[in-house]
Amino acid sequence: MASIESRTALVRPSENERDRALHVLREGVGAGRLSHDTFIRRMELVLAARTRAELADATGDLDTRDPVSRFLLRTVAKVSALRVGLRRSWYDEQLPGLGLPGPGVTVLRIGRMTGSGLRLGDATVSRHHAELRREGDGWVLYDLGSSNGTFVNELRVAGAVVVRAGDRVRFGSLAFQLTAV
Repeated sequence: MASIESRTALVRPSENERDRALHVLREGVGAGRLSHDTFIRRMELVLAARTRAELADATGDLDTRDPVSRFLLRTVAKVSALRVGLRRSWYDEQLPGLGLPGPGVTVLRIGRMTGSGLRLGDATVSRHHAELRREGDGWVLYDLGSSNGTFVNELRVAGAVVVRAGDRVRFGSLAFQLTAV
């Protein structure tokens, strides 16, 4: 008759156990104990594992830290994430405001070129960088093929995106926070 330990090893792993194994692999890569190729191979093993023993084989050499060390590492990670969040909040508050155009304005051209509705004299801004167009009840920001990109909330605009007051926009390296007029 098989022992309880050997029968437990043959039980199909739960999603939580797979997630834990993937977490151990990510920590191994982050700590430099696994190469990228080894991480990919082991990740495939974890996702295809049919037993808990297969999970243990994929992560056994990595999960050697005691519970206190794991707790400390998780705590440091959370404190670091809080610091990043605070820095981003402070940065957002420091952005100059850019008022959305008032009634009657349907297109606002943005760029370095003389005659632009919003002329930005920065080398990272293209001559014809972007356009802000009123469409329906809102505003749509179009990138006009700029060299250094147009970004909304740190995501690069590929074509057009709807914008509203409170969004962070960046033309090249110049950033603003949209405000309602």
